[in-house]
Amino acid sequence: MEILAGFLIALAIGITGVGAGSITAPILILFFHQSASDAVTTALVFGTVVKLCATPIYLARGHVNLRVLKYIAMGGLPAVILGSVLLSSFDKNALTRPILIIVGITVVISAAGTFWRSMSPAGVASKPVAEKWLPWIVAPIGFEVGFSSAGAGALGTVALMRFTNLMPAEVVGTDLAFGLLLSVFAGGIHAGMTGVPWAILLKLLIGGVPAVLLGTQLTTVISPRKMRLALCVWLIYIGGQLSWRALQTPTKAAAPTSVSVAQKG
Repeated sequence: MEILAGFLIALAIGITGVGAGSITAPILILFFHQSASDAVTTALVFGTVVKLCATPIYLARGHVNLRVLKYIAMGGLPAVILGSVLLSSFDKNALTRPILIIVGITVVISAAGTFWRSMSPAGVASKPVAEKWLPWIVAPIGFEVGFSSAGAGALGTVALMRFTNLMPAEVVGTDLAFGLLLSVFAGGIHAGMTGVPWAILLKLLIGGVPAVLLGTQLTTVISPRKMRLALCVWLIYIGGQLSWRALQTPTKAAAPTSVSVAQKG
């Protein structure tokens, strides 16, 4: 099942540029019962390897705008390091509920935004800003990726379409490259501090590496817009499930504490 999950996730990434964190972490939490912190680490490392396969293809096609990438990296990289260090400094068990809430809300918002963009004939209205403002615009996205692994693909894509003059193909390629940089830094920090769940990661990569290469070639056959629409509906459901699970978590965790307090009394 892990191999199939890795294949489907990476196929979506290769076609749309969306999904490394938004899909991987929720699926690992909901269907493979990983802890929230382990899911974030696995998603970041998985995203690094998959995007490392896909980004050179977009770069060779001239679909990565290096100038814009430089500016967004200036804001995203310090923020992703801050988010990663912050997550790693807290107790893993205590963070389960906050991570579930943050990932769930991020997935729902980013999926809803992407869905709206895909449904609208005009897409996201472009209002380009001076490049010096781009680091400040994407910094919250970097922090979010470092803390929850989600957001680089969907939120980054919307930001690039809204605040730059990039063509659609350049948006996908530049956002993939940006996501790769974030994943490298965040994944390295998480792996160094908490270790990597190799057993499930290797299975994901067995399915994911060939799938992302296939996905980059299918962009001329399969409509990325239709793929995004289907993906967004699924992500809205997954994000809702994560948020609901987060609301239930405190109730389950509170019972042992009450018992232990009663016993001490």
